[in-house]
Amino acid sequence: MNSMNSLNSTHAMSPSASAGMQGQVQGHVQCQGHSPWQLQATRIAAIREEAPGVRTYSLTFAPRGPRPSFRFAAGQFNMVSLPGIGEAAISITSDPESLSGIAHTVHAVGSVTRALARLEVGDELLLRGPYGVPWPLADLRDRDLVLVAGGLGLASLLSAIAFCMTHRGDYGRITVLSGAKTPVYLLATNHHHRWRDHGIDVHCIVTDPDPRWRGPVGLVSMLLDSLTIDPDATSLLCCGPEPMMIAVAEQANARGIAREQIFVSIERLMGCASGLCGLCQLGPFFVCRDGPVFSYDRIARWLAVPHL
Repeated sequence: MNSMNSLNSTHAMSPSASAGMQGQVQGHVQCQGHSPWQLQATRIAAIREEAPGVRTYSLTFAPRGPRPSFRFAAGQFNMVSLPGIGEAAISITSDPESLSGIAHTVHAVGSVTRALARLEVGDELLLRGPYGVPWPLADLRDRDLVLVAGGLGLASLLSAIAFCMTHRGDYGRITVLSGAKTPVYLLATNHHHRWRDHGIDVHCIVTDPDPRWRGPVGLVSMLLDSLTIDPDATSLLCCGPEPMMIAVAEQANARGIAREQIFVSIERLMGCASGLCGLCQLGPFFVCRDGPVFSYDRIARWLAVPHL
């Protein structure tokens, strides 16, 4: 999640991201020697401004040092906790195989995330996790990948991109399509050169350009429409506003990509991250437990129901 919604605000690995993985249990990737229910103290090591109201927080675990037991997979999320204020479900945006700490990209839109925006480098916060079903990168080896992001939805895909760079030889052609309302809300543009250095194509589009914008104008689905693909060899990963994801998924399916090879990351209100509170229920699913990543063939009928 760019910041997955919780009771107050906000969004959220491949099972092979770490040798310490035991596999998926009830939708969660479990870690040896670590309980996702245990609150862990972290310290803010760095803050990077990404866009107006959007920051990336680099966290180290207390005491200072690497995270020897905390492992996550691309697409999972943590519950970030500020005592006395609440918790927010927020995607992990750092490299799943890095041992230097973790990062969360957060849009300050609710009570928890606005309080988080008031913190500074050196301040501490608590988190528990990781939670959720990740992007199925281990199952997509040898396939072409198209990663499509709408607005802040790119945050949920950043860890997947980092994983793919580390394991670049395991995949075919990789393309990132990123769309936003204005150029200032295009995330991670400072990383584009590194992605391209690893053989990842990057294309951006905006709907409301400023005078300095020289790229295409329109919806991100326009980039997909102009992309040359081999539908039988391509898998698509998508995160963003639900209408955008539905449009992209339907367009990809119309171009021959099987619904089973289209994956979306869903954002819903979350309170517990265990499927107990029911806030994130979508049809028969609990997004925190059965998602946030779903194959489109599983979730399409429920996304089509208005106001569900």
